[in-house]
Amino acid sequence: MEKSKNKEKTSNITGQITITSRGVGYLPNDLFEEDIEIPNNYTNTALNKDIVEIVLHPKIEGERIHGEVIKIIERAKTQFVGVVEKEDGMLFLAPDDKKMYMDILLPPDSKVENGIKVLVEITHWNDPKKNPEGKIIEILGKKGEHNVEMRAIVLEHGFKTGFSSDVEKAAKEIENKKKDILQTEIGKRKDFRGIMTITIDPPDAKDFDDAISIRNLENGNIEIGVHIADVSHYVTPDSAIDKEAQKRATSIYLVDRTVPMLPEVISNDVSSLNPNEDKLTYSAVFELTKNGDVKNKWFGETIINSNKRFTYEDAQKIIDAKDGEYYEKLDLLNKIAKNLRKKRFDNGSIEFEHDEVKFTLDKNGKPLSVEKKKLYDTNRLVEEYMLLANQEVAEYIFNLNKKSDSKDALFVYRIHNAPDAEKIENLKIFLNAIGYEFNINNEGVTTRDINNLFKQIKGKPIENMIKITVIRSMSKAIYSTKNIGHFGLAFKYYTHFTSPIRRYPDIMTHRIMKIRLAGKEIPRNEFSKYEKLSVISTEQEIEAAQAERDSIRYKQVEYMKEHIGEIFNGSITGVSDFGIFVEDENTKAEGLVHISKIGNDFYTLDKKTYSIKGERNGQSFTLGDKVRVKLIAANLDNKTLDFVFV
Repeated sequence: MEKSKNKEKTSNITGQITITSRGVGYLPNDLFEEDIEIPNNYTNTALNKDIVEIVLHPKIEGERIHGEVIKIIERAKTQFVGVVEKEDGMLFLAPDDKKMYMDILLPPDSKVENGIKVLVEITHWNDPKKNPEGKIIEILGKKGEHNVEMRAIVLEHGFKTGFSSDVEKAAKEIENKKKDILQTEIGKRKDFRGIMTITIDPPDAKDFDDAISIRNLENGNIEIGVHIADVSHYVTPDSAIDKEAQKRATSIYLVDRTVPMLPEVISNDVSSLNPNEDKLTYSAVFELTKNGDVKNKWFGETIINSNKRFTYEDAQKIIDAKDGEYYEKLDLLNKIAKNLRKKRFDNGSIEFEHDEVKFTLDKNGKPLSVEKKKLYDTNRLVEEYMLLANQEVAEYIFNLNKKSDSKDALFVYRIHNAPDAEKIENLKIFLNAIGYEFNINNEGVTTRDINNLFKQIKGKPIENMIKITVIRSMSKAIYSTKNIGHFGLAFKYYTHFTSPIRRYPDIMTHRIMKIRLAGKEIPRNEFSKYEKLSVISTEQEIEAAQAERDSIRYKQVEYMKEHIGEIFNGSITGVSDFGIFVEDENTKAEGLVHISKIGNDFYTLDKKTYSIKGERNGQSFTLGDKVRVKLIAANLDNKTLDFVFV
């Protein structure tokens, strides 16, 4: 349906195309309510996420607007990972990326065997009737091997797994000078080495970019310092390390490994806040009441020496036992954090916790077990102090910039827009159909509306699924130099300040803060650079999150492959015209019960009630239903599972 009929003639349209696994393209445009559809014989070599120019086809009444690609303006990617296949004396790459709808033709003299995974770059493709031509960039190894598959996921999402010799050399030079740098800086910084300071992290953490200090003040208040690794002191603008970090923008966390944004010597040694070592930090220090009210704040360069490295579980055991090393300080930190958390939710912050899984792998990377991650109060403790620092830093710099003579002073914010009205209306229909109240007024949804919904579903089988559905209905948080606040957290001001070892925007935040707190202005010619880096950081964050999900999904399917024929307890997480999706309650692995395997009846999808019903027997399957299923197939190539009902 057209949004506007005023334009009799529409000029060519430019935008980012989305391609399905069938090779059909879709391109959004403000002129039309529905995305413009590009049939697969009119995509003209366009690939997923390419920037393209299209021309519209004549409108046919009652049908979606169609068009065709006439120009590729910018390729989103030209490198693909896949498996080498030989056919009739010709070599092809069958891409892992299912949205890459064409096999890539390889040179016949390529020295590679069938079934080997490789990274390939497209070298030539201008005829949609022919396969793209490519060359092998890297041979990864045999398909199905753990390290090969994990490396393939990283490369498929456009990330590198190692560093160039120039970057490694620069990192080594910093390591060699770290003692001299520390000695030079000690007298220039606020010294927190005499104050009890700890880190609390996962047991497998190798880099520590945040520490918390605590001391009692004479007036009865508490001083809590959030100390962040001062990466920006070592990684200077436009140095070899900085340029590489800009491209990566984030570290990637797969099921068995971290692909770091910074060289290991920086992330695990020079900048990492390892215990019993003097470290340069950039800090947000707060005077708080025990109720969590901020009375005073200070931001600046510091030096710390962490007294103890805790894991979340170790710290929780001490708090629960009411005894152990630093118990009084841990207990006080926990109590204040709970008060901060309560205030945050009272102010409308959304409770987004949902189940995550962790794997136990053998020495070859084979999954031995999959289980839900346990979330401790100590996880939430750290989260609250990081949120506090991020919020207070953003508000402070915003107000500082507001007082500035500069009309449009610079900062990097973490922003989250209010949900799209149409998506929220669809969400409301969906929730009402499965029996939950979600009534919103004409002014749109509020965070309190969402929290009220979460209270209704708390502890119910459908809780996790609905939370994920709500998250998908909302816009994604992004980085921007323009502040609009953070809807999900209900914060007017928010930034990322607390993880510069693993996120490039945090490095940018530190650099801007140092300049502004010194009373200086950011040159106008820097504004566009920071905006561009904010966009890149958002895009890379999305890719890294998808890589993490791909690695989890791969290992879930690999684990389940050893349990074909077994019966699992699960719940229905999705319905479609081709079947029912079921999630196993223990591994959180999702599989499909195909429509043809549901039972001896003709089943149809009822979109209004989000259920599948049998015509003769009236049997109904609805979202959230508890079911028992038997696993009948597991496909590692497609990362899919097939179930049947028991």
